Amino acid sequence: MLRTVILAAARSSRVERLVETAPFTRDVVRRFVAGTTNDDALRVTRQLVDDGLAVSLDHLGEDTVTPEQATAVRDAYLNLLTDLSGAGLTPPAEVSVKLSALGQKFDEQLAYEHARAICAAAAEAGTTVTLDMEDHTTTDSTLDILVKLRSDHPSTGAVLQAYLRRTEADCRELAGAGSRVRLCKGAYKEPESVAFQSAQDVDKSYVRCMNILLSGEGYPMLATHDPRLIAIGEDRARWFDRTPAEFEFQLLYGVRPEEQSRLVSEGYTVRVYVPYGTDWYGYLMRRLAERPANVAFFARALVGRR
Repeated sequence: MLRTVILAAARSSRVERLVETAPFTRDVVRRFVAGTTNDDALRVTRQLVDDGLAVSLDHLGEDTVTPEQATAVRDAYLNLLTDLSGAGLTPPAEVSVKLSALGQKFDEQLAYEHARAICAAAAEAGTTVTLDMEDHTTTDSTLDILVKLRSDHPSTGAVLQAYLRRTEADCRELAGAGSRVRLCKGAYKEPESVAFQSAQDVDKSYVRCMNILLSGEGYPMLATHDPRLIAIGEDRARWFDRTPAEFEFQLLYGVRPEEQSRLVSEGYTVRVYVPYGTDWYGYLMRRLAERPANVAFFARALVGRR
């Protein structure tokens, strides 16, 4: 019921106007979204880099339904990479790209060509690209495009979601030398046939996948805010003789900043996932709709700032 209400709100221009003008909403947006422009993204990136953090920037634009929109998203990333390089913010800052924003849902070849252009621009700017993962229906397509991109741009990163039952096998496939893999729990609402449903089962899968990646030859990127999983990650990294330069932790912008600072102070690489763009309303509402439990998560994060 709550998910239905949130999705209805996401489609309502009236609700959007109300949300945009609410003082509480502005606080939430400033906390979790860098802003709407490249200048906003660069400003926040500079602050984070100066604090010793790495950054992955996500240009908000998931609802792409035409080739023209896909091209506009590609161009936004090309401009961002030019600006990041000009500001001296690469390589600490990379970009995260959703293939759906590049046209994946209606033209996979177009999405691949746009992603390839972004990867080429990132290489010229001295940084990297990570392909975000979305719902399970796009997993095979995203991994197929990843393989093609890595033929010319081997540092292109992948994202795997621990709540999918297939992910352990995907981790084994992607744990090879030079492979950058971001492991997250997963936030989309998925059927039981393809995804674990209980938090305990998801956590157990995350640890199994973490062990596979840390024991492999690639570069694991452990994306979690769960204190217990972070502690396990620290322990498992030591067990597998990983130096802090051989893996990293990733957390969302605005979430547990004190923990981000603690990890940096202990010598770990910490990358902050920073969304920006004019589609912030859609971004926040989709994150809430994917898992209504996120409502409480965002509220706790805002109040607790931990």
